[in-house]
Amino acid sequence: MKDFNIENNNFHGKIPQELGLLSQLQQLSLQNNSLVGEIPTNLTGFAHLTSLLLNGNNLTGKIPIQIVSLRKLQLLALYRNHVTGEIPSFIGNISSLIRFSVSENNLEGDVPQEICRLKSSTLLSLNFNKLSGTIPLCVYNMSSLTVISATENLFNGSLPPNMFHTLSNLQTFYFNLNQISGSIPPSITNASNLSIFEMGGNKLTGRVPSMGKLKDLYYFVVDKNFLGNNSIDDLVFLESLTNCSKLNVLDLAYNNFGGHLPNYLGNLSNQLPQLYLGGNQISGEIPAALGNLIALNVLAMENNYITGNIPTTFGKFQKMQFLNLGSNKLSGDIKAWIGNLSQLFRLEIGENMLQGNIPPNLGNCQKLQYLDISDNILTGIIPIEVFKLSSLTNVLDLSHNSFSGSIPKEVGNLKNLNSLYMSHNHLSGVIPDSIGKCIMLEEIYLQGNSLQGSIPSSLASLKGLEKLDLSRNQLSGSIPNVLQTISFLEYLNVSFNMLDGEVPTEGVFRNASGLVISGNSGLCGGISKLQLPSCPVKGKKLVKHKFKLIIVSVMVSVVVVFLMLVILTIYWMRKTTKKTSLDSPTINLLAKVSYQSLYNGTDGFSVTNLIGCGIFSSVYKGTFESEHKVVAIKVLNLKHKGSHKSFLAECNALRSIKHRNLVQILTCCSSTDYKGQEFKALIFEYIRNGSLEQWLHPRTLNEEHPRLLSLDQRLNIIIDVATALNYLHHDCEPTIIHCDLKPSNVLLDDDMIAHVSDFGIARFLSATTDGTTSKKTSTIGIKGTVGYAPPEYGMSSEVSTLGDMYSFGILVLEILTGRRPTDKMFEGGLNLHNFVSISFPSNLLQILDPPLVPTYEPTTLDGNNSHLNRNVKECIVSLFVVGLACSKESPKERMSVVDLIKELSRIKMVFLAAE
Repeated sequence: MKDFNIENNNFHGKIPQELGLLSQLQQLSLQNNSLVGEIPTNLTGFAHLTSLLLNGNNLTGKIPIQIVSLRKLQLLALYRNHVTGEIPSFIGNISSLIRFSVSENNLEGDVPQEICRLKSSTLLSLNFNKLSGTIPLCVYNMSSLTVISATENLFNGSLPPNMFHTLSNLQTFYFNLNQISGSIPPSITNASNLSIFEMGGNKLTGRVPSMGKLKDLYYFVVDKNFLGNNSIDDLVFLESLTNCSKLNVLDLAYNNFGGHLPNYLGNLSNQLPQLYLGGNQISGEIPAALGNLIALNVLAMENNYITGNIPTTFGKFQKMQFLNLGSNKLSGDIKAWIGNLSQLFRLEIGENMLQGNIPPNLGNCQKLQYLDISDNILTGIIPIEVFKLSSLTNVLDLSHNSFSGSIPKEVGNLKNLNSLYMSHNHLSGVIPDSIGKCIMLEEIYLQGNSLQGSIPSSLASLKGLEKLDLSRNQLSGSIPNVLQTISFLEYLNVSFNMLDGEVPTEGVFRNASGLVISGNSGLCGGISKLQLPSCPVKGKKLVKHKFKLIIVSVMVSVVVVFLMLVILTIYWMRKTTKKTSLDSPTINLLAKVSYQSLYNGTDGFSVTNLIGCGIFSSVYKGTFESEHKVVAIKVLNLKHKGSHKSFLAECNALRSIKHRNLVQILTCCSSTDYKGQEFKALIFEYIRNGSLEQWLHPRTLNEEHPRLLSLDQRLNIIIDVATALNYLHHDCEPTIIHCDLKPSNVLLDDDMIAHVSDFGIARFLSATTDGTTSKKTSTIGIKGTVGYAPPEYGMSSEVSTLGDMYSFGILVLEILTGRRPTDKMFEGGLNLHNFVSISFPSNLLQILDPPLVPTYEPTTLDGNNSHLNRNVKECIVSLFVVGLACSKESPKERMSVVDLIKELSRIKMVFLAAE
């Protein structure tokens, strides 16, 4: 027997040793079965074997040394198994081997130098293992290779500049998802046979070489690297790609390419189907010539700084299926040409500055599954045609615009939709009962509108509903009992409406953490954790009695009861006054203002004066008429558990501390509102220049007066916040831990001096007799904001001053890079700290916030440069060092606040010397 082939079946069990008796076998194909166990060791009898195909099974163990005896073996396929260990060096002794594939196993360690002995090899496939180290340089001299594939390993090092001179026959180069650094080899210019070049998800830097001679180039994928210098000529290599007529995929997404999109982008192959440019620093307008690429079915340009209108030439994209222009600065209207894209199934144009109405002919896109036009300035009534798009299955996101009108009954056509976002618009009218026909809905967000009427009971038909937010509307009536029958509902927010009646107690209503009902004074009952008043019991009608004796008795009883109530009231008021003086020393020490003065100063707590809103409180801008003083009024949500304790604790903290870099408390209010409900508020000085968040991440772009922070201002803000932390940690008794340090909690005054604010979840540490510390909390179970909270808090560790240092470190890195720690790019183990760390120090300029980078600047901060003062370079690098040192994963390794102050003082002196 020369050929034994049982491939593509369902054989299971181990490979029998008896196969080794087939001494004349030339081809053994067991691929794509369910075989288990180790690779047989009795292979020495296969003296004539040329092809060994064991791929697509469940084989384990190491590659046996007996394979060396297969002197005529040309094809060895072990991919898609569970083989472990290292690639053995004896593989190099099988000199006849032409194709070697061990992809999709559990191999570890380095690639042995001996593999370079395979002088006739055309394919080397190592994908999806845990291989590490550098690829031996001699591999790049194996001129017979046509395919090198090593995607998703742990390889590091750089590629030799001249590799494509020696690999003259190379057609395919897969190296995605490794840790390769350095630049794309300039010799790629002469790789005339190259068809596929994929190096996405590495650490490549520098410029992309010209590739005009690569006539057969089919895939060019370099996404998620650090290519480009955020300079105006980063994209000049695109002109050379206009000669690559076979180009099928061009992926440059999530790098550091800057400059404008050139007009010759429209000269790329009109057969090009996929173009990815998202996540760069590209600015300027989209060239109309891009519409020449009529074969495009994917165009992704999200997360850039692109301005201007969407070109009308996009109407020629008859094959377009995926169009993503989100998170740019596009303006103008959504034109009617959008209806020409009949093949479109995903449209993302959210987070721009688009205006006008949604064109009704968007309804022509009958294959649309995902529609996101959120966070724009769109107005008018949402066309009914949008709600007739029964093809919508994933997302319909119309939130954060200025849409008006009502939600039409046609919303019921969206029977396959998973997520409906229409929050923060100006929608009015009732929620139509037909929404109950959208049986696949899992999320509904309608908060922040002016919706009226009752909550429709038809929502109970949505058996898969998980999240429902109807807060901040004008809904009335009772909460339907049937909502408690939605078994998957885990979050329900109906706060700040005009609801009344009894709150149900089953389903989502049993979980206080997943239920928000505050701001509805008429609600009662519910579970005890909600702390709602009991619902009144309906009394029977009094029957008029005919006997005067009973009437007199009743009247006497009423008088007696009245007198008793008067006595009890006087006693209670005296007791309350005494208790308040004992339990609430802070409130007595602070001068209090009345509810009436706050009500008048905020125009009845008008939405127009609302400057911030969270789960625990709402902040209003107000004015004291007697003093004509503008203040910030923080109104506590007393429905939330622990809010009373939080109020007293925050008063205690803020009345006893005073520092130029902390927001100052002026007074407080502890009273009742017009409905007789308890009311508590804190009044702070009003900081006019807004938060650091608004400066680092402005929602709109003012071309005439852009809100940009200079390096000098950023340095001063960092020093101000550090000084505030030093005061809280070392000069306060007890020690105060802020626990929620982030840009939105750093306010900037008229002189751009930073003030740390919001101590709503601060912790207090007081020294004990044995020298340790004990913890007092202002709120329960709250440990900061995702991205800024230290990792140990997620493992139930106690709060500490080093937790604040971690948040400070992340804040510093965000100030320098302009990137939030919750940016979409940070996934799969990458975070802001790691992002900066892998760029340190040579590539820091590439990740520096663009407003801080001179346009004439080269790529590094550590080289000689005549334009950028050496002291300024030292200052920037030192600030990055501070951010990294403070945000280390281990608390013990973080910089102390004392050392921090010293280092920042040194950096400030260096910067002043530069000026």
